Amino acid sequence: MKTRKAAGIALLVISAFTGTMAFRLATPAIAFYTRDVLKASMLAVSLVSMSFVLARAFSSVLGGFMLEKGKKLVYLGGFAMMGNALAVQLYPLTSTWVQVAGIKLLNGFLNGLSWPMAQFVLAVTTPKEIRARITAVYFFFGSIASLLGNYVYAYTVNLGLTRQMWISSAFFVLTGFIMLLSYHLLYAGITPRRKKTIQGDKPALDPRRVLIIASLMAAIVAFTSGEITYVYVAEALGLSREKTAVLLGWTGFLSSLLSYFVSWLADVRSEVKTVKATAILAGLSPILASIKAAPTVFLGIFMALFAFQSFRPISRKVLASYHRSSLAIGGLNAVQNLSTFVGGMLFGLAYSLGEVNSLLTFNLALLIFLPFSFGLFVEGAKVDDPPKLL
Repeated sequence: MKTRKAAGIALLVISAFTGTMAFRLATPAIAFYTRDVLKASMLAVSLVSMSFVLARAFSSVLGGFMLEKGKKLVYLGGFAMMGNALAVQLYPLTSTWVQVAGIKLLNGFLNGLSWPMAQFVLAVTTPKEIRARITAVYFFFGSIASLLGNYVYAYTVNLGLTRQMWISSAFFVLTGFIMLLSYHLLYAGITPRRKKTIQGDKPALDPRRVLIIASLMAAIVAFTSGEITYVYVAEALGLSREKTAVLLGWTGFLSSLLSYFVSWLADVRSEVKTVKATAILAGLSPILASIKAAPTVFLGIFMALFAFQSFRPISRKVLASYHRSSLAIGGLNAVQNLSTFVGGMLFGLAYSLGEVNSLLTFNLALLIFLPFSFGLFVEGAKVDDPPKLL
């Protein structure tokens, strides 16, 4: 790769680190503020989390359409990221969970514009033969930041929400500047839409099946997304806020680290086998996490995160070969966010069902995902290699 392109790609990878640091510090802080200070129910906490992903789903598609109108609009993604710095300053001013959910809507809209654009630029400017691995490194840097962000939260928990949000704001502004610089360096290679040709670079898998699997997987792993995860783990296992944040940080970090090897296999071997494997792991994850014991809860969360983080770079690699790649990647983000919204709301509604005891204690809110798991097993089994041209 040329120096200019390599520098731009490196900056995007760094933006995944700084942006996730900002987001991950804010997430547990807002989760425990909503639950402990504002005394919100678990359903309300779910609504706070899912308002973010619902808004992000809408703006993800909007961003894809905007890029097709003019690639200069990619710079809007960097400014949207900076907008988060102002939005998080509003959280300490809230007095009800409804107000928190409203600010989460704003955060979600801004993130839906910024992150899918960054992922699209990374995918289309990276050489195909290393695309899945570079995308995996991008997400891995985000996982490192997620771990560190949880540690920062644990060590700043006594500073209060206001000071924590100032730290988060600083990282959001830094991330926006990094994104703008990377887009400037990679601008020549940004191609939101190409002419559709018979001999063109075809996706390795059927994009429609990729979207179906992405949808089912996102619905299942919703219990690992946002504020609801911190509250569930802390209450199910009787852990402190600080210990919950640190343990979840390590779980996410290790799952992301190991997912890189799956991306390597997707680049050098077969996308089909890796997609089948991730579908099985994601389908089993809520069953394990529903068993009320620390080893099974964290193993279930680990499997969900590992499967999802392994699938993400593969799905971006596949859709980057589609002739309307910016819209496809934006649509993928939208589908995943809508499914996460559905899964998160189901989890929040079912949380009041409590537990069932037999030989083991099961959380009924997680067993509600069994139909989605079955659907994922079926769709994963249908994935096949594309027919070879004679």
